[in-house]
Amino acid sequence: MKPLTAIIIGAGDRGVRAYAPFAQNYPNELKIIGVAEPNMERRTKLQQTHNISKEFCFESWEEVFNQERKVADIAIICTLDRNHFKPTMKALEQGYHVLLEKPMSPDPLECIAMEQAAKKYNRKLTICHVLRYTEFWATIKKVISSGEIGEVVSLQLNENVEVMHMSHSFVRGNWNNKEKSSPMILQKSCHDMDIISFVIGKECKRVSSYGSLMHFREENAPIGAPKRCLDGCPVEHECPYHAGRYYLGEGKGWAKKFTEDYTNEGIIKALNETPYGKCVYRSDNNVVDHQVVNMEFEGGATATFSMCGFTREQTRIVQIMGTKGEIRGNMEENKLSIFDFLTKHETIIKLDNPIGGHGGGDNGIMRTFLREVRNGSKEGDVSSASASVRSHLMAFAAEESRLKQGQSINIDDYYASLAADSTSSVN
Repeated sequence: MKPLTAIIIGAGDRGVRAYAPFAQNYPNELKIIGVAEPNMERRTKLQQTHNISKEFCFESWEEVFNQERKVADIAIICTLDRNHFKPTMKALEQGYHVLLEKPMSPDPLECIAMEQAAKKYNRKLTICHVLRYTEFWATIKKVISSGEIGEVVSLQLNENVEVMHMSHSFVRGNWNNKEKSSPMILQKSCHDMDIISFVIGKECKRVSSYGSLMHFREENAPIGAPKRCLDGCPVEHECPYHAGRYYLGEGKGWAKKFTEDYTNEGIIKALNETPYGKCVYRSDNNVVDHQVVNMEFEGGATATFSMCGFTREQTRIVQIMGTKGEIRGNMEENKLSIFDFLTKHETIIKLDNPIGGHGGGDNGIMRTFLREVRNGSKEGDVSSASASVRSHLMAFAAEESRLKQGQSINIDDYYASLAADSTSSVN
């Protein structure tokens, strides 16, 4: 069996560190034969790592699809959020199967159009909802499907973003401004909308939501705080978000995401030149730092989701309440508790330490995607685009509700109005 071939479009953190390494670890399954990336340093590094021919090294995704023939079997698209739609549509049209980093797009019409295009061209389109592919969530799904806790009545999920991850990615970083990327509930938490739907196994019918940008605002800046932390901040030793102390200390690993020069000098230079050196209260961020979503599912089950940037650890904590029992779990600990109401017996499941990012989900999605490409795309696949669109629409509807002071949004009505507009964009 020959390995499938892929081209990486967007050689940033996710493309290079999450998905491309699968080809190194399992060369019998996948070979990276091309890259499209405007940053020469990143492009060259991926080229050297995977021994890519210069013929298949491109500065832009447009160059890839201007070739006389298809370059690879698969396009792994990891551009920034607002640059997902056009290369995905072109890849599907030219016969590529597509692995697309989440979120699909900040525009719900584009999400639906991509789903329709995948059906039209009979290509596999998988969105990187990597939580589905972790042992943690797969075990929860298996327990629920077995009937062990009876019928699910309610689910509560907390996404603890972790305070420095919040400041790095969503205050200073690429996803800090919804006009430039996506709303927080879509960019960070479409994972959660998806996994809630996945484990409950029924369609969400209504959502409502509240949330705001409460803390990381100009009016909360300490007196005398400069625009950049290294310009002499008077509260350097009291502020938990001081960039110099963090990126040169305990958070040095995060610096790899904004500089190729990982020396102290290189980090300091980047902090003086990039948004990562800005005061968290004087950035151009506008995404929320906390949000809650209420959901009602087919049959009456409910779910509540809470995302907050102000937590000590980065994890997801879940409680699922059924008619016969209850599941509790902490993803960071990779541990589940299953309680039986009749016998009063508690089963503790300590899962193996995951290999790879996102609790093993990065490796899991690659393996599943490649298997589904080989076997042919089916509507019922674990990673069907239709399921992803539905969970994306939950996030879009939640954001609309938040902006309308918690107004309840009917998902079926919301989808129908969008689908009618989207059909003509594909045909």
